[in-house]
Amino acid sequence: MNGDGGASPASNERGQVAGIEALPFGLLIFVVGALLVASAWAVIDTKLAAVSAAREAARTYVEADSATEAAAAGAAAAEEAMANHGRHGEVTTAFDEPASFTRCAQVIARVSYEVPAVPLPWIGGLGSITVASRHAERIDPFRDGIAGTAECPP
Repeated sequence: MNGDGGASPASNERGQVAGIEALPFGLLIFVVGALLVASAWAVIDTKLAAVSAAREAARTYVEADSATEAAAAGAAAAEEAMANHGRHGEVTTAFDEPASFTRCAQVIARVSYEVPAVPLPWIGGLGSITVASRHAERIDPFRDGIAGTAECPP
């Protein structure tokens, strides 16, 4: 007993660590933040892959020998470019094709890819995010094998 009639100094709670319950909550916030950053990086990485795939699709389209094989070759090039970036899901490729496969005709390749989102606590499952890109190319005005003259707009 001490002199004031209270409990002995060994039985009081002075010096106890306060706020220990905040550590699991802080760890949970850290994990959720790390998942959010990982999901955002997956979208950025897929956007870079989609830009590359759209560029390759458009270039392959304009370098094809005929209009009949151009779209199939462009779509195959887009899928190969996405696979080279580690994206093996379904790649959607569309072309804004010119009226005719002639010199100086502009082709726009559009590539989209679904990125699976990470389900996050408190926010819920985000499902998937569509990442898209487009690239425009002109059929070379000086190439061989295409009839007609080169009359490119400025």
